[in-house]
Formats: sequence, structure tokens, C-alpha cells
Amino acid sequence: MKRRVSSQLIAAILVNAVYEMKNYPIVLITTVLSPLSFLVVIAFVSRGALIGQAIEGGLIMSMFSSGTALQGDLSHLKNDFKLQDMLVSSPASPQIYVLGMAVSEIVYTLPALVILISLVGIYIQPNLFQAAELTGALLLMFLTSVVIGFMFSTFSSDIVQSFAFSRLLSLLFTTITPVYYPITYIPLPYAYLAYLSPTTYVAEIVQNATGYLTLPGFLVAADWLILSGLTIVLFFVTAKKARWKES
Repeated sequence: MKRRVSSQLIAAILVNAVYEMKNYPIVLITTVLSPLSFLVVIAFVSRGALIGQAIEGGLIMSMFSSGTALQGDLSHLKNDFKLQDMLVSSPASPQIYVLGMAVSEIVYTLPALVILISLVGIYIQPNLFQAAELTGALLLMFLTSVVIGFMFSTFSSDIVQSFAFSRLLSLLFTTITPVYYPITYIPLPYAYLAYLSPTTYVAEIVQNATGYLTLPGFLVAADWLILSGLTIVLFFVTAKKARWKES
């Protein structure tokens, strides 16, 4: 059983990440440039004052975008290669399939993550507790985006539609919302609209953890609670409504 699970995970990583990275290295440039381009713009505009927040924003964008990118990849394999039809009749479970694809998205994003993590070490220099809090918040954000990506992929009938939704979600949740800058830069009452995005709660957690934003303890706890609750709700909604098998 363990060998079968590990082989399924490895297969997903090879098919969805390693193959594309090896044969089409140009796609790595887009993966790296997407978060770094906004980082550079924010750093220049703020004259370096927001470089720490911008680096954290790049990490949030990379993790969220890699999760929602699952939508396009799953849709491509389902609609163009009919892979999901084969998996339905195989011993593979939806959980292992999605887990393998999710891990492959992390592998695919590794070049950007390595650069951003290096910048964290240079400019932010978090201690062990701060690093653990950043890692936990980012992984929770990734899990949320994976659930969102999987939910949309099961309803998508065309790869073009899937990529359009993926880009729209990434744009709305990682560039317009206060991810690369503190929420205090948004005047009231518009700041309240930012809380419609899950990335706002992650940004508050990581910015507070590294001292770029000072929040009361109960607000930080509320951020964790809301983000965790949203992830759980989305998970159960997706498990109930998503179509693994075609009716």
C-alpha cells in the first residue's frame, strides 16, 4: 500500500512538474518573474522601505498561485488527456491524486521559492519561532488555494477557461489585496473589503510575526481562526460538490 501511494506521488511530480521543467524551461522564467516583478516595483516605489513586506508578499503570491494553478493542470489532464477517467477505474484515490498534483505544484514553484527564501534570510532574518510561524501560515494558505483550484477544475470543461479563472484568482487575491504592503496603507472604509480575501489574513500573520505590522494578540488569533475555518469549510464543500466522476 505504501509503495503504491509513493509511486503515485512520484508519478504526479514527474508528469506535472519535472517533465515540463525539463522540456520547457522557459516556463520557469514566468514562475520566477511573477512574484519578483511586484517585489521590485514595490521596493523601488517605497525606496526600499517596504522591501521586507514585498518579499513576504512574493512568498504569499507564489504559494497561492501554485495552489490555484492546480486548476489548470487538473483540467488539462482531465479534459485533454482523459487521465481522470482512467484514474476513476483504477485503485488510485482522489486524495492521493490531488496530493501528488499539489506536491508537483510546489516542485514547479521551487526556483521562485528558493530565491524568495534566500531574500528572507538576507533582509528579514527571522528567528526560529518567526520562521515557523511564516511556514505554517504559508502552508495553510497553500492548502486553501489547492482546495479552491481542485474545486474549479472539476467544473471546468476547457483548459482556456481554467487558466483564465486561475489568473483572475491570482490577480484578485495577491496583487490588489494588501499582500505586498501593509493593510494600514488602505484608507477606511475600503480596508474592510480586503478582508474578503484569504490572503489578507496570511499577510497580517506574517507581517505581524516579523514586526512589520503590530497587531493585538486576539486579532492574530482571529486571523488564524478565520483562515483555518475557511480552509475547512472549502474542503467540505469541495468534497461534497466537486465532481470526481462524470455523471
